[in-house]
Amino acid sequence: MTTAVYAAKGDSLMKDAMRRLFLNRATLVSTILLTMITVACFFGPLFFSYPLDEIFWDYMGTAPGEGGHWFGTDTNGRDLLQRTLYGGQISLTVALIATLVSLIIGVMYGAISGYAGGRVDNLMMRLVDILYSLPFMFLVILMMVVFGRSIFLIYIAIGAVEWLDMARIVRGQTLALKRREFVDAAHALGVSDKMIVLRHIIPNAIGPVIVYVTLTVPKVILLESFLSFLGLGVQEPMTSWGVLISEGTGNMESAPWMLFFPATFLAVTLFCLNFIGDGLRDALDPKTRSEEHT
Repeated sequence: MTTAVYAAKGDSLMKDAMRRLFLNRATLVSTILLTMITVACFFGPLFFSYPLDEIFWDYMGTAPGEGGHWFGTDTNGRDLLQRTLYGGQISLTVALIATLVSLIIGVMYGAISGYAGGRVDNLMMRLVDILYSLPFMFLVILMMVVFGRSIFLIYIAIGAVEWLDMARIVRGQTLALKRREFVDAAHALGVSDKMIVLRHIIPNAIGPVIVYVTLTVPKVILLESFLSFLGLGVQEPMTSWGVLISEGTGNMESAPWMLFFPATFLAVTLFCLNFIGDGLRDALDPKTRSEEHT
């Protein structure tokens, strides 16, 4: 009876997923916090009169609250609140774009490879192995030499590497899903291979993909920080959370606030992403949906 009533309502998969997503309190709170951090980073600097690179000679390395600097200043006398918010813009943008690139390429590549099987699968996976063997830093330095130093190259370089893991995960899921009864039924009904991949394989593999995406975002942020530390990423006067944390680590004893504030922003963002990822996994998993309505 419950299944019949549910079918009569005709709720789509996305509508039902959104309903269950917002019933998850941890996911809801994390979404609100992450939205607040994102809004603060992208719009907060508009309400402060301090430029990003302005040096306050009388307030070098001052504690929070002194001289009107809520987060204090760094050792060069620059307002730490303004730099933390600007750093959030860079870190979040790099994480979003690079993760989106890896998601699109990795999901499609892995699904096609696993579904095709045979020689096509072997050829596509050998290409992935070859790309795995290329040193990441060599790829970044080569791109810098050819195209010049640019923040957009960070998006391309990180996205061009991170999709490899995504492709392997989706391929493994596809190898298991293509032997399921609903795929055989789609074949019997004359559904094309393209539609089977897009409407049956990928949606059923979305759970592990969402979980991995939540792990990719912090990994991308750390990669960007590593590149910036080596002088290949974000350059002064621009900054990022990773750069601020690196600077704060070197001044942890004399100016602990330089480490505390950017590290807190980064930690809260990562926690929120993990909770949101868990909620999305449960909401988008077709198995969970079918168990709820049986």
